[in-house]
Amino acid sequence: MERRDEIERQIGEQADHAAHNDAPATAAVCRALIALARGRTACGARIANWPGNVLADAMPLRLAGGLHHLFRKGEAPELGAVYAREVHAQNSVDAIVADVVARHDAELLPWFDGPPQTNEAGRSSSFVAALHWLASRTTGVFELNEIGSSAGMNLLIDRYGYDLGGVAFGPAGAPCTIRPDWQGPPPPAMPFKIANVRGCDIQPIDVRDNAAADRLIAYIWPEAHARFERMEAGIAMIRERQVDLVQADAADWIAARLAEPQEAGVTRVLMHSIVWQYIPAERQAMIERAMAEAGAAATAERPLAWIALETNRATFRHELKVRYWPGGGEPHLLGEAQAHGAWVRWMG
Repeated sequence: MERRDEIERQIGEQADHAAHNDAPATAAVCRALIALARGRTACGARIANWPGNVLADAMPLRLAGGLHHLFRKGEAPELGAVYAREVHAQNSVDAIVADVVARHDAELLPWFDGPPQTNEAGRSSSFVAALHWLASRTTGVFELNEIGSSAGMNLLIDRYGYDLGGVAFGPAGAPCTIRPDWQGPPPPAMPFKIANVRGCDIQPIDVRDNAAADRLIAYIWPEAHARFERMEAGIAMIRERQVDLVQADAADWIAARLAEPQEAGVTRVLMHSIVWQYIPAERQAMIERAMAEAGAAATAERPLAWIALETNRATFRHELKVRYWPGGGEPHLLGEAQAHGAWVRWMG
């Protein structure tokens, strides 16, 4: 009973997290897992006997992605009323989700096997704001290295246009312009250049494959209409010109990148968003040690920086923090952002 209570409590916390991020329908679908866990489906048994940490594993969002996938395929049209908030009473949502799961139990079960692989271009707005801030403190020319790149949407960072509280960045005629609701003063309008962008993922997604692209889109919360537009634009851009994305363990890949010769006048940057919680603790420690060692050797001609947009697990706020060397390597909290880039609260 104690373990069941803990699982249900954590499902509720996941639902609260979705609700606080402007996704009430996704929150209701997550809460429906509590009723499922008390039922007799194979999916319900998987929920009830979840061996790990429900929140760290994002378990409810795994099934939410599978349900959304069925809806997009036209196999669970009744979910449309839930996503549109035409049905919002929790017992009614529970009944709809239970019915869909009963019909598609075996098909949905594999969605529990791995964490949601989301990829949100909107997070690039936080990266770009941080680069404006860093440009006056480092060289203003950046070599970007992203871990947890997923499908590479943020590796398109230099191909998007941006409007960050009135501060513009990006190429003229960009096929996608990212305009978060900007709160607070704008970032410093310090010009900078991106020399190159590379990324890795333990299980990268090739969106040139239709099935892979469909799965990636299924993890987008149904309420987030702007995210679908950005994703479709990003997929089209990658299909036109591929990004530099490789399969690799994050710690090993960063160690290799840091060992490469660094061009004078270029700041080497590690960046990542909403991925740190999925990296095992020993691999996190390896990355931290490698960055500290490289930071100790950094010079004004060859600086090092670390940009992270990650979840504060105590507050569930997504904090934008930057460290740079030489400069002490202390973390600077520059702001907070909505999980999928809808808004940025700049503190600078």
